[in-house]
Amino acid sequence: MRWRGSSRGTVSNDLDFAQNVGGVLVESVSSSQKILGLSPDQKFPQAKFSPYQNISYEWNPLGAGIMWNSYQFPVFLLSVSSSLSVQKLSASNEKREKAYTAHVAEFDLVMQTTKSGTRDSQSCIEEQTCLPLGGYSVWSSLPPMNASQSDQSKGVILAVASMDSASFFRDKSLGAESSVSGLIALLAAVDALSHVDGLANSSRQLVFLFLTGEAWGYLGSRRFLHELDLHSDSVSGLNETSIEMVLEVGSVGKGLNQGAKKFYAHTARASSVVNETLNALKQAGDSLDSNQITISPASTANPGIPPSSLMAFLRKNSQTPGVILEDFDTAFTNNFYHSHLDDLSNINASSVADAATIIARTLYVLASGKNLSNSALGTVNVNESLVQELMGCLLSCEPGLSCALVKSYISPSTACPSHYAGVLLGEPSSTPYPGDVDDTSRFLWNFLADKTSIWRQNVSSACSWNCTNEGEVCIKAETDKKGVCVISTTRYVPAYSTRLKFESGSWKVLPPNSSDPMGMADPVWTESNWDLIGLRAYTVQDSIYDHFVLLVGVSITVLAYVAIVTTRTFITKALKRD
Repeated sequence: MRWRGSSRGTVSNDLDFAQNVGGVLVESVSSSQKILGLSPDQKFPQAKFSPYQNISYEWNPLGAGIMWNSYQFPVFLLSVSSSLSVQKLSASNEKREKAYTAHVAEFDLVMQTTKSGTRDSQSCIEEQTCLPLGGYSVWSSLPPMNASQSDQSKGVILAVASMDSASFFRDKSLGAESSVSGLIALLAAVDALSHVDGLANSSRQLVFLFLTGEAWGYLGSRRFLHELDLHSDSVSGLNETSIEMVLEVGSVGKGLNQGAKKFYAHTARASSVVNETLNALKQAGDSLDSNQITISPASTANPGIPPSSLMAFLRKNSQTPGVILEDFDTAFTNNFYHSHLDDLSNINASSVADAATIIARTLYVLASGKNLSNSALGTVNVNESLVQELMGCLLSCEPGLSCALVKSYISPSTACPSHYAGVLLGEPSSTPYPGDVDDTSRFLWNFLADKTSIWRQNVSSACSWNCTNEGEVCIKAETDKKGVCVISTTRYVPAYSTRLKFESGSWKVLPPNSSDPMGMADPVWTESNWDLIGLRAYTVQDSIYDHFVLLVGVSITVLAYVAIVTTRTFITKALKRD
């Protein structure tokens, strides 16, 4: 049977119907065939983590919420070529309704949690049939904090972006507009600021934080704040009281609208630092010398900030000053939020590049602590070709992670990127084994360590893992096993639920803590252990035909038996007469 789009509600809501479903195959569509909108997330994504009460607000009007339903059958997303093959088989089945053969699909998958009956995170972690969702966030300072002791006393401007996304399908979580547009914009801003002289003498310290696990209960931001409380090695040099401002880069890939580019500043609360940031954003926008680019405050009718990492900061401390730059005002402009269709075709490179320039110049103004002339801001320029290159590397399979930029830093495990958070392998560490860190995080760590480093004048020696001098890190070690030691404050931060603890070689679920309101709402996301997943299609005979063959066979057997008995009786009588 071939279902159309409206059938998804029937499959998920009609339990009697769902019991008769062995599995669902979802066809891929090309960019030219793309539908107008599809979001499997909720209308208010992750509403239970919101710092305000109005959680019925619809930030995501197209949200269907189907990715959060429980399904008792597998759902496979087919490739474009496989979709064509299955369409042919399906059409053949429809044409041959009265035929005795049919094409069927067989799913080859075994989830260990289902096999062992450990169907919740508590039991599967105890039985070790699953692993917690998470990974490694990355942060870096510009200039390095190690360069001088005076840096430690500076106030911190924390620039934040998410590196992960989610979708109905695990390995198709590109999140081009959902999160990666902001990620690319902030990376380009870091590159632009790395070429600016005088940041070492600025009044504030710039720190860039790239979070993973945000699509799953803000795992990255919550764990980052928890590590700050613990004063762990992963956040050495930072403390919560030194953070004067959080400037988050959200969805910025669809700012282009009828030739003009519009961005909106969403604020958490009014304060002098927030007003200073809004003024810096305006100054940055004005410096672009273009009437086609506007930066406006978000509508006061909004219940609060949109779903973002800043929510975790506000739930921890409601007085945290924060601003989020988005390309929407009252609701998402992204019609494919957390959909597998949120791909490269869903964003505009020019919009991302302009957002990067605005962010870079805003951070430059905030770091300097004073108004700067347009000519001074004009020295901060984003490399638009870098934006294009990052989009090709992080949002497509060609070239994908096999692009020259990524391969100049790491040896990627795969070409096709996916920004699903993944699972945390091994014991969490501030210096994890590279094999336990996904490609995107490793690339970001190397890229940031390079861009924010002091190394041309202070190259010490080649390295393969660690550096001997304090304050140095080893970058590009994966490419030819001869990395370079540079001075940089760039670190990994484990990202996993605050309700999890790793001890004695295994994970343990901690009970909810009333002092951690976001932890109380955290269901503790895990992923089942599983082997290779497969799907095969083949031809089978119809069961009615099988029953008919059986009936004919039984009938022939009975008739043969009757014939034998009758013949034997006749022969016996004939012999007696003789």
